[in-house]
Amino acid sequence: MPEPVEPPIEGELEPVRVPDPHLEGIEASVRRLMEQSAQQARQLDHLASAPSPGPSPFAAFGMPGLGGPPPAASPEPRPILELEGEEYEDELDALSDWVDDFLLPVYGAEVTTAAPWCLQWQEHDDVVAWLHALWLAYQQHKEPDAGLSGLFVWHRDFLTHAVAAIRAPGGPLSACMTSPDRPAHRLLPGPPPSARTEKANAAESESEPSGPGKPGEMTS
Repeated sequence: MPEPVEPPIEGELEPVRVPDPHLEGIEASVRRLMEQSAQQARQLDHLASAPSPGPSPFAAFGMPGLGGPPPAASPEPRPILELEGEEYEDELDALSDWVDDFLLPVYGAEVTTAAPWCLQWQEHDDVVAWLHALWLAYQQHKEPDAGLSGLFVWHRDFLTHAVAAIRAPGGPLSACMTSPDRPAHRLLPGPPPSARTEKANAAESESEPSGPGKPGEMTS
């Protein structure tokens, strides 16, 4: 006969009895979970103590996001009159292409006495400086980050003033071509150095020896 089951005391939970085979399976699962947790902890410790990774094989290609160096920043533009030699000639060639291929066909008004021009404008340093500054401003204001009004700002604040200064009746090209039928080129002389500079130059010349021996000493 089965043993009588005593009723539980009021308020006391009856313990759950798990058959032995089920209990062994639960214990095995718990052990596996603990082993996996310990293995993951070891992996995290290893990663934390690992040295920084070496250079990426993609670094030589400069590929972003693959360990390569960031793209080199473009060099800061310099005023063209500060350049020398081949660097100046290359910049002047690029400027001439922009003036001949874009600026004059679009904005080049008729040549008159009120708006002179020069076919050798590259020999006028002041004109070169004006046009180069205008070209740099154009490159800046046509970029997307200049906004939708970028080119309007370029027309209003740069193009109008530069063209008015370059092609003014009394401007740097006033002695050059005033009619398409009469091409001319002439460099107008600028003002002489200031009196202060002339005085300093004269004093420097007097302080230099005029020849072998002392100044004013007769030589045989």
